[in-house]
Amino acid sequence: MIKLNKKKILFITGNRADFGLLSGLIKKIQNNKKFQTNVLALSQHNSKEFGKTFSEIKADKIRNIIQMKKKIFSSKDIDLTNYFSEVVKKTNKIISLKKPNLVIILGDRFEILASVISAYLNNIKIAHFHGGEKTYGSKDDSIRHSITKLANFHFVSHVDYKKRLIQLGEDKKNIFVVGGLGAERIIKTKYLNKKQI
Repeated sequence: MIKLNKKKILFITGNRADFGLLSGLIKKIQNNKKFQTNVLALSQHNSKEFGKTFSEIKADKIRNIIQMKKKIFSSKDIDLTNYFSEVVKKTNKIISLKKPNLVIILGDRFEILASVISAYLNNIKIAHFHGGEKTYGSKDDSIRHSITKLANFHFVSHVDYKKRLIQLGEDKKNIFVVGGLGAERIIKTKYLNKKQI
C-alpha cells in the first residue's frame, strides 16, 4: 500500500500519447479533496510540429497546469540532449516551488526520464505506469527500464510485466497489476451512431 503523509501530487506529461492515457486518472485525483495536484506539461505539448496539444489538456478540464515553454528545435541527437538537460532543470524548479510528495508518470519517453531524474535526486517518490513492457527495435526499452529503476511504485498492465520488473530487481510488494489505462478510456468513449457516421 502507498502511504503519503502529505498528499501533494505532480503529474508529468510529455505528449498527447501519455496524456490521453493519464487524463482519466488526473481528473479522478483532482476531484478528490484529499489531494493537491499540479500537472506539468512538457514542451512537446506546446510545439506546433507535434500538434500543439496543450489545448487538448485545457479542453479536458484539467486544472493547475504548468506549461514548460522551451522550444524543441529538431530531433537531432545534440538538440534532444540539450532539451533533456533543460527538462531536468525546469522540473527541478517546479519541484522546488510545488514540493510534491509524489510524481506520477507514464511510459518510456526521454523527456519523462529527464523529469524522473530530477524527482529522484530530490528524494520525491515516483509512481510509474506501464513499466516492464517491450518495444522491439527502439530506444524505448532502455528508457522505460531506466525509469523503472528510479521509480518507487509500479503500476503495470499485465502479470508478465510484473514478472519482468521482478527480474529487474524490483520489490514485488511495490508492483501493482492494474491493467492498461487506455482500457478505461475506451469504455468511456462515446461512439457515433450510424446516422451520425
